[in-house]
Amino acid sequence: MTLNYVLVVSAPAYGRQASLTAYRFAQALIKKGHTLMSVFFYQDGVSNASSLTVPANDEFDLIAAWQKLASSHGVRLETCISAALRRGQIGEEEAKQYQRIASNMAVGFSQAGLGVLSVSMLTADRVVQF
Repeated sequence: MTLNYVLVVSAPAYGRQASLTAYRFAQALIKKGHTLMSVFFYQDGVSNASSLTVPANDEFDLIAAWQKLASSHGVRLETCISAALRRGQIGEEEAKQYQRIASNMAVGFSQAGLGVLSVSMLTADRVVQF
């Protein structure tokens, strides 16, 4: 039996283990034949979408890994727009709207409201938060 999953990631990309654990869980789901519909980055988790993160050469590039997972398996990567704006994570549309000089949202990520998360949760078989 295959299930549809939504992941909610509230931890930052670096400094804590939860985001990397979420990524590994996502890989395991897909490997087992389940469908990962979306990953919703909430609270400090929005840092997973930063295009300005540069890990050391000997560290795992989690942002690039999320991007590859999304492009390879059709997974939506969504950041909470309110949490992102409060933390200086700005998409192209928001940069124009709030007259900022640039966006720092990594390719493959989009901003969404909690309503989008609610709809995803209603259509998923399982929701797992990290």
